[in-house]
Amino acid sequence: MRKKVIAGNWKMNMDLSESINLISGLKSALKEKKLNCNVVICPPYISLDTARELVKESDIELGAQNMYFEDSGAYTGEISAEMLKSVGCKFVILGHSERRTIFGETDELINKKVHKAILSKLIPIFCFGETLEERESNRTFDVVKKQVVEGLKGVLHSQMESIILAYEPVWAIGTGKTATPDQAEEVHKFVRNLLEEMYNKETADGVVIQYGGSVKPDNAYELLHMPNIDGALVGGACLKAESFVKIIEGC
Repeated sequence: MRKKVIAGNWKMNMDLSESINLISGLKSALKEKKLNCNVVICPPYISLDTARELVKESDIELGAQNMYFEDSGAYTGEISAEMLKSVGCKFVILGHSERRTIFGETDELINKKVHKAILSKLIPIFCFGETLEERESNRTFDVVKKQVVEGLKGVLHSQMESIILAYEPVWAIGTGKTATPDQAEEVHKFVRNLLEEMYNKETADGVVIQYGGSVKPDNAYELLHMPNIDGALVGGACLKAESFVKIIEGC
């Protein structure tokens, strides 16, 4: 049975002292709770090393928000998989809609990052999703299929157990709009069927597929209990311990 994964993407928020306070609050709130899911936090790079120390001996795991596919070199401003591992990261978010739309990342580039993460023993949280224009023109499934197929190109059956997928409709990120549980489930089911076509049923049934897009305490439970939704990639609501913990409790 798939175990749900709740990941908090802090984006470009929280300086070092704020990060310490947030992690401390999360640890305190989760200390006595029996968790039904895996919990991951993805702070900014500047806080990763400190976060590693703070989450020791807790149920919180550490991830990063992005990485490059090369090991080293003249890539100003980038960071490598080994650098992330050296500060305790186990997960890395790849292909987030903001990386695609603001920074122009292509399916080809994201695919290179996915391969590098897997080879480096990092678990990629591979994101995909359609814009509002694409949904309103009935292109959701075409867009999602292209992003998934291109993003996973060359990924082997055996490697799929080391990857998490995250459906994040672009129109629901940071807008306050959320896909209804039925809308989200429809795409998640489509993706699981697509994975069965690409690989096989056993592989498709084993892949964790998160939902991301304005997940909040008041909508988390219903979303997280749809048959094919295996967790959440949380944005704004993960920046306060109280709201993030309520989402975690919804598993």
